[in-house]
Amino acid sequence: MTAAPAASVAWLIAATTSVRLAMAAAIGLGIDESYMVAAGRTLRLGYFDHPPASWWLAAGAAHLFGSESAFVVRLPFIALFALSTWLMYRLGAALSGARAGLWAAIALNLAPVFGVTSGGWVLPDGPLTSALLGAALAFVHALESGRWRWWLIAGACAGLALLSKYNAVLPLFGAFVYLATQPEHRRWLARPQPYVAAALAALLFAPVVAWNAAHGWASFAFQGGRAAEGGLHPFGPVVVLAGGALYLLPWIWLPMVLAALAALRAGPADWRRWLPLCLGAPPVVLFALVGLLSKHVMFHWAAPGYLMWFPLLGAWLAELQSRRVRGAAAATAGLLLVGLAVVATEVRWHWLPLPRDPAAEAVDWTALRPALAARGLLDRPDTVVGATGWREAGKVDYGLGGAAPVICLSRDPREYGQIAPLSAFAGKDVVIVARRPVTAAALAAQGVAFASLAPMGSVALDPRVRAGLRAELFLGHGLRVVP
Repeated sequence: MTAAPAASVAWLIAATTSVRLAMAAAIGLGIDESYMVAAGRTLRLGYFDHPPASWWLAAGAAHLFGSESAFVVRLPFIALFALSTWLMYRLGAALSGARAGLWAAIALNLAPVFGVTSGGWVLPDGPLTSALLGAALAFVHALESGRWRWWLIAGACAGLALLSKYNAVLPLFGAFVYLATQPEHRRWLARPQPYVAAALAALLFAPVVAWNAAHGWASFAFQGGRAAEGGLHPFGPVVVLAGGALYLLPWIWLPMVLAALAALRAGPADWRRWLPLCLGAPPVVLFALVGLLSKHVMFHWAAPGYLMWFPLLGAWLAELQSRRVRGAAAATAGLLLVGLAVVATEVRWHWLPLPRDPAAEAVDWTALRPALAARGLLDRPDTVVGATGWREAGKVDYGLGGAAPVICLSRDPREYGQIAPLSAFAGKDVVIVARRPVTAAALAAQGVAFASLAPMGSVALDPRVRAGLRAELFLGHGLRVVP
């Protein structure tokens, strides 16, 4: 790394973006991606699972290019992560110097939960990452310069973060913790700038509040209750932290946490370390504590907190300046490239002799459309297609490309409960697509029933490679919703 840090970051962005573009073209959409693209075809102010930013990005790309291909709908997310890499560099440089910013940007791309998933998948985490980094960088400039422009940019980016994912509120809360605890900058709490910035963020988030108010607070209630579970789990925080280490890679997570602990020992006087510590601590600490009361904490929920600690890690790596660090970074990059190559080729050619095929989740069910068309089902305007869960509904809906309405025959329909409620299709005949045989008893357990249920054969979902990856078809006559 003898080149200037900014030039090195430019090369980093070019190289990593090329890899992400290749992966976007090589593999189909995952379960969550298919669901978001298909269920989000119509632009709305709010959606059941998450705020609308990621849904809008995918739908916007599909409308702009006239295609829902995996490559197309992933383009905005890949572009945003290129921006995130640059913002991380600028944030690290503003806090600890250009070398620290460079190492923070490198580490960000090497951490799988960011460099792989947030970096190119159709998920809320991509826009969230960019918006939070933009808010943090603008906040640093606002503290240093005091200019209204930077406070307003920080508020706008905070609003965009809230439009991306609800857990954005935790790092934003950390900003107020910082102002309350840092002696030099506490004076800002007596000035209007932070409150105007917060009001701007709230204004941008207002459409999500309005949508929730009009839909029985469905999204707030769903996300707020996801980790709810009684009982005490003494080792829950350890499991949550270990999961975060796995998602980041242990050799990235451990020095990051040690750097955060060093910032804690230094205290508020060292504001350039205290700031990222305060921004990142609320998600990391909160979800670790939630693990005491719930076994259903997803490890990536704390990712916004770790995101804010990359500048601390970057400063630590810049101080080391050792060949061992550069070698570890190169080895990690090689490991990730090999892993991505294995995934891409396994999805394409299914060459691994595994008892279970995890890569099958990245196979698009596009074979459904010609199969149903060959049966004459898509020529009828009254054809309704049903799936037995929201995951399958997303795959089916994406595979059909909007050729027929898709409903979710489940008590947990997610967004399909909003866009295609079962009550609107009562009495209709439904073509059911399922990965396993469907029975009347299984449907009844999900709150639906049919006057009769008849098999219609099966469809190979990946006929070129995976003959065993099939969907069973059934025709249900007279849909009835069971109370």
